[in-house]
Amino acid sequence: MNKYRIKAFGITKDLLGGREATIEIKGQTVGDLRNALNERYPQLMGLRSLFIAVNNDYADENILLSASDEIALIPPVSGG
Repeated sequence: MNKYRIKAFGITKDLLGGREATIEIKGQTVGDLRNALNERYPQLMGLRSLFIAVNNDYADENILLSASDEIALIPPVSGG
């Protein structure tokens, strides 16, 4: 199992229950992380879009993660 610390922004803070969450998953990719997050927090699937950033860059589903990566959930942004 791999353990990752996730920073949550916007509505994802409410859905995860705080600004940060730690999750353990079997895989090592952003896609594996997204699947585990959707399983643990099914409300995330209701968002119109959800980007995952790794080390301040939007991450493709195939990016490999390491425990030292800074991972953030970027929800849809609305503005006027």
